[in-house]
Amino acid sequence: MASSDRVGPTGPRRGRRFGRWVVAALLLVPLIEIVLIVFVGQQIGPWWTFGLLLAMCVLGAWLVRREGGRTWRALQTAVRGGQPPAKELTDAALVLVGGTMLLTPGFLTDLVGLFLVLPLTRPLTRVWLQAVVASHLLGPATHSGEGSPRGSGQRRRRFSGEVVEGEIVQDPAPGESPDDHPGSPGSAV
Repeated sequence: MASSDRVGPTGPRRGRRFGRWVVAALLLVPLIEIVLIVFVGQQIGPWWTFGLLLAMCVLGAWLVRREGGRTWRALQTAVRGGQPPAKELTDAALVLVGGTMLLTPGFLTDLVGLFLVLPLTRPLTRVWLQAVVASHLLGPATHSGEGSPRGSGQRRRRFSGEVVEGEIVQDPAPGESPDDHPGSPGSAV
């Protein structure tokens, strides 16, 4: 299989499975929204339902503006302080997605959007989202558990239950001798 055929760290199977979930959500969510709108319309009347949907859009726009401003200021503070803004970027993404859902007419999307945007529930979603992204991008095989940061020159990789240790050694540039790089295969150490 060519490297361009691979999708994600575990190959094309995970990518196809994710794609199926997306297609299913794109088909089911509008159907569920229509059923909920019709049900609520039968319970409280069509004009009250329309008013409720409109009120949720206005509330969502106000909430997204407020929380978006807060997350933007937190992101700027983290960057100015020289800290990695992982939490702030995740919050910004959650507010963006939640805001889009709040502005989409429907009760289910409004409920999910509120859960993503509200400052009381966003930390729960942030922890879940970071765990999902880490498991999909990094996979369970890249966690060494011994505090060696990735990219420090030494890497550990779990391979069929066995830990294989190694070190990255740079080849000498053309015209250089191996003795110019201590620790390289041809150097005298």
